[in-house]
Amino acid sequence: MQLANKTVLVAGAGGLLGSHLVKALLDAGAKVLAADLDVTLLASKLGRLGVDNASAMLELRALDITQEGDVKALFASADLDGAVNTTYPRNSRYGAHFFDVSLDSFNENLSLHLGSAFLFTQQCAAYFQARQRPFSLVNLSSIYGVIAPRFSVYEDTPMTMPVEYAAIKSAIVHLTKYVVAYVKDSRFRANSVSPGGLRDGQPPAFLAAYQGQSHGKGMLDVDDILGSILFLLSDASAYVTGQNLTIDDGFSL
Repeated sequence: MQLANKTVLVAGAGGLLGSHLVKALLDAGAKVLAADLDVTLLASKLGRLGVDNASAMLELRALDITQEGDVKALFASADLDGAVNTTYPRNSRYGAHFFDVSLDSFNENLSLHLGSAFLFTQQCAAYFQARQRPFSLVNLSSIYGVIAPRFSVYEDTPMTMPVEYAAIKSAIVHLTKYVVAYVKDSRFRANSVSPGGLRDGQPPAFLAAYQGQSHGKGMLDVDDILGSILFLLSDASAYVTGQNLTIDDGFSL
């Protein structure tokens, strides 16, 4: 997928998905504004992937996506054709089992993750309204924003599927639809991508159980997700808007 002459903001560029996405965008010819909390750690992560941090096609910026001033300042100083939000802010109590989640913790995680997703989406729309040029936003949801959790795959592991995650990711799908319906201009496109689970050092018992619910691949590698995001950022997806693409090797069927 060619993205020459496009500039794309990647929020959360230091994460597993974000860092690989930065590399894929650069390989596709895009200019990338890579943003995360710690620019030093971001540069190190990208360097390990073989990204040239001194490239004229790459700019690194510090960003706390939970802070309204930070987000607005970034958009005010940027020249963009699209943006992808791969951030995953959460508190230290995130990941507890359902009956162990306090109301305060639940609300804090919704504020951090869903609140920042709202802010980022809002500012993408405001950016388009001010500049009146084509813009494509991609938000990250999850299969668990689309279907109920398969709790059986977590048996015999210390893991669970956090209730906050399900609430947030399902809301992101609808938030994405909301913003395109509100702006109602075919030059402004917003879509979400709902990946299946990404392989990242999970226990063998979990990986085996998860694979049994798929069509063979099981947990996905991060590179399996990138093509769909590049497609949504490119002109090949013109008029695709308000949609949610599920990439999960049939897990959600």
